[in-house]
Amino acid sequence: MKKVSSIVLTAVFALLISGCANNAYYAGMEKVGFHKRDIMVSRVESVQDSQKEAQEEFKSALEQFGTLVNIKDSDLKSAYEKFNDEYEGAQEAADDLSNRIDKLEDVSLSLFEEWKDELNEYKSAKLKAQSAKQLNNTMAKYRTMMKAMRSSEKSMEPILATFKDNVLVLKHSLNAQAIGALQGEFGNLKKEISSLISQMNHSIKASNTFIKQMR
Repeated sequence: MKKVSSIVLTAVFALLISGCANNAYYAGMEKVGFHKRDIMVSRVESVQDSQKEAQEEFKSALEQFGTLVNIKDSDLKSAYEKFNDEYEGAQEAADDLSNRIDKLEDVSLSLFEEWKDELNEYKSAKLKAQSAKQLNNTMAKYRTMMKAMRSSEKSMEPILATFKDNVLVLKHSLNAQAIGALQGEFGNLKKEISSLISQMNHSIKASNTFIKQMR
């Protein structure tokens, strides 16, 4: 029981430290004229770049997998190593995308909390109502964008799991029989990656709409 409590306290402390560090960062950036709104837009664009990179990594991994399942025995080891490299590249791209979405979420929530607090500083009821309406509209578009981002992020998981399973199969049994067992996977992966790319493009479109409003 004490051990569990210790773990929880450590996690809470880490979150508090992280929150303080982020607040200090935002305050420092604001002093040089780069406000949370600017940071948010910059991080939306960063997520878009990461999504485009992930698309290329996943397509490249699929292409190498297609080469692998149709290769001759003599080239198996080299093809496996290339496929493993492509899988690792796709995993790194997925991790980078998740990290950038998390950072975007952090600054966005901080901005919205600050905006809500500042509504109480208005003396004019009319201006306060206008600002509140703008906040609600911004948050609605933000939620739409974030839902699309998280959806594309989640869609990467089963594809990466399939890639990893196939890497492990080949690692443990690098022969023609193992290749034959994997040939049926290619068609399914192709469909899943095509769906992933469509979701990412939808997310990028939603991001562009959001950026347009923020600017």
